[in-house]
Amino acid sequence: MTVSASARPLDGLLVVTLEHAIAAPFATRQLADLGARVIKVERPEVGDFARSYDDRVRGLSSHFVWCNRSKESLTLDVKHDAAAPILSRLLAMTDVLVQNLAPGAAARLGLSEEKLRPRHPRLILCDISGYGEDGPYRDRKAYDLLIQSESGFLSVTGTPGHPAKSGISIADIAAGMYAFSGILTALISRAATGRGSHVEVSMLEALGEWMSFPLYYTFEGKPPPPRTGAAHATIYPYGPFTARDGVTVMLGLQNEREWKKFCETVLLRPDLASDPRFDSNANRIANAAVLAPIVTGVSSSLTGAELRARLDEAGIANAHVNDMAQLWAHPQLAARHRWQSIASPAGELPALLPPANSNAFAPRMGKVPALGEQTGAILSELGFSATEIESFRAAHAI
Repeated sequence: MTVSASARPLDGLLVVTLEHAIAAPFATRQLADLGARVIKVERPEVGDFARSYDDRVRGLSSHFVWCNRSKESLTLDVKHDAAAPILSRLLAMTDVLVQNLAPGAAARLGLSEEKLRPRHPRLILCDISGYGEDGPYRDRKAYDLLIQSESGFLSVTGTPGHPAKSGISIADIAAGMYAFSGILTALISRAATGRGSHVEVSMLEALGEWMSFPLYYTFEGKPPPPRTGAAHATIYPYGPFTARDGVTVMLGLQNEREWKKFCETVLLRPDLASDPRFDSNANRIANAAVLAPIVTGVSSSLTGAELRARLDEAGIANAHVNDMAQLWAHPQLAARHRWQSIASPAGELPALLPPANSNAFAPRMGKVPALGEQTGAILSELGFSATEIESFRAAHAI
């Protein structure tokens, strides 16, 4: 795909974000990908606590590198008396303000919709929280695993005897995605009306939306889908199967046409396609205890390559069960040139391009900032003198 050298869609937009961890940083990084200037306000000396989650990327945190490229870091103690004039000047030029501080913290800083709207009618304000701005859970702290628990996610993930958390921060990612899309929607609305708006995203509600399939599956008190490890809870055969050489092959059937081909080409048992015990997905699930030994008997008699060859011949979807090393080296990502180099305090690092490809512009792939790297430059831009900036430093306001 040929990519145009045109301006990015959010060029010229200023986003100021009081953020930490994943949800808000993931949302604002995507705004930066589209060209927005993102100023990340961080606590002096410590910064976003995700900076210290680990040191796996040449001394940098894996979470921080992922969510914070193409941003500027401004260190500011927002509780310090000197912070008010700095924030006031900054907000006067801001298009979007994002925050995922502790419950009530933004309001105490005067950064609520009610306080800001009269002075900044075009401002888009995005608040991300665990449970929302009202209701009995409003003031509860929320972390990703806690939301996975509250949303029912753990009830459908894992094995029959052991629930399992997602291996990634799925609640944070869900909230970040809805914040990103909500801000884009607010920008479209502002372009039409000239007025800013308030976008509120709850982690519980974001992951609750993603839980809609199991919700409806249990409609009016029906039994919930069982925890089935890596296998599909409601379709069979669909999941991991071990070959003779120990290779795990993931495969999935979606319809009766595929089931017929699977029986003919993979199992070499065309008679099973019309067996009344297995002639629909509902019947295959009901009789999985009988069908599973037949399927696993065939898979365990073949090597992984032989099993995948049969699946490919039958047109049955299948995949390797890759680890992280195999994902780094995935031939499809390499063939499509998905890896680019970004700058960081630890030197050049590889980074995946954003998934939404556009031939209208190239996404920004900028540097991961060091803590406070742009503080002096931003304050100078806001009109503060070198003497004033030094006084802020001496007072530990920045």
